[in-house]
Amino acid sequence: MVLWACVCIFFLSFLFTALLLRPLIAILKRHHMGQSILEIGPAWHKPKEGTPTMGGSVFLLTVPLFSLLGSYLLDGKLSSTLIFVLLFSLANGFIGLLDDRTKLKNKQNQGLLPWQKLFLQSFFVGAFLYLLLRFGDVDYALAIPYIRFTLGWGIPLIFVFFIASLGILNCANLSDGIDGLTASSILVIGAFFIFEGALSKEHTLTALGLSLCGTMLGFLIFNHHPAKIFMGDTGSLFLGALVVGGAFLMKNPVIMPIYTFLFLLEGGSVILQVLVFKRTGKRLFRMAPLHHHLEKCGWSENSIVLVFSVITLLACLFAHLALL
Repeated sequence: MVLWACVCIFFLSFLFTALLLRPLIAILKRHHMGQSILEIGPAWHKPKEGTPTMGGSVFLLTVPLFSLLGSYLLDGKLSSTLIFVLLFSLANGFIGLLDDRTKLKNKQNQGLLPWQKLFLQSFFVGAFLYLLLRFGDVDYALAIPYIRFTLGWGIPLIFVFFIASLGILNCANLSDGIDGLTASSILVIGAFFIFEGALSKEHTLTALGLSLCGTMLGFLIFNHHPAKIFMGDTGSLFLGALVVGGAFLMKNPVIMPIYTFLFLLEGGSVILQVLVFKRTGKRLFRMAPLHHHLEKCGWSENSIVLVFSVITLLACLFAHLALL
C-alpha cells in the first residue's frame, strides 16, 4: 500500500506538470511573455530571448497538491510543519510571480527592486520561523552535524536560521541561469528528501520529495537544453523556499547548508566577484555566478548541469552522513 501510494504521488505530479506545461507554453508565446537577456551575459544566450518564462507557476499547484495528498496517504494526517513549509514556499513563489510580471511589463530583465524583494522575503521568513516555533511540530533539541552536540532554540539560533534561510532562498534564485540547472539540482535534493524520509519514517518528508521529483522531471522535459520554457523567479524562489523548509521537516535545520552547498557556492561566487572587484578593480571570475564563468571558459550547458548535479549529490551524501 505504501509503495503504491509513493508511485502514485510521483507519477501524478510528473504527469500533471508535463500536461499543464504544454498548453502554458502556447499561452505564454501567444501573449509574448518571453525572457529578456542581459547584454552583459554570454553572447550565445541571445537566441534564448523570447523563450516563455514563468513556467514555475505550475509548481505552485502541483507540489502543494501532491505533497498534501501524499502526506495524507502515507501518514493518515497532515503535518502542521508541512502546511507552514508550503505556505512559506507559496508566498515566495508569489514574490517571484510579481517580479516576473514586472520584468515582462517593463520588457527588461529588471523586476522588483532588490530592497522590495528583500523586504518581502524577510517578512515571510520571519513569519515562517514564528509559526514553526509557535505551532509547528519541530524538535526543540537540534543536533549539530558531525560534532554530535545538541542545543536548544534561542534568539541567537533563530537569527542564524533567519539569515541562512534568506541567503539560501536567494542563492537558489541565482542558480537559475542555464537550461535545466536549477531543476536538476532540486531533483537530486528531492531524491535526498525521499531517502531520508524513508529511513526516518518521516512520511511527510517523503511525500514532499516525491512531489518535488515528479514535478522536476515533468518540467525538465521542456526545460532541458535547449529550453522551451524557463521557470522564472516564480519557480526558483518557490523551490528555494521548499529546500529551506525541507530541513525543518527533517527536524534538523542545521543540516540545511550542507545539502544546499551548490546554491551557496553560486551565491558565494557573486559575493566574491563584487568584493574583489571593489578592492582591486579586477574580476575574480569571467562572469558571476559560477555557472556563467564556466560557460565563458568553454563548458557546454549540459556539462555544467551534469557536474553541478554530481556536486549536489555529493553534498546530499555528506548531509546524510551528518544525520547518522
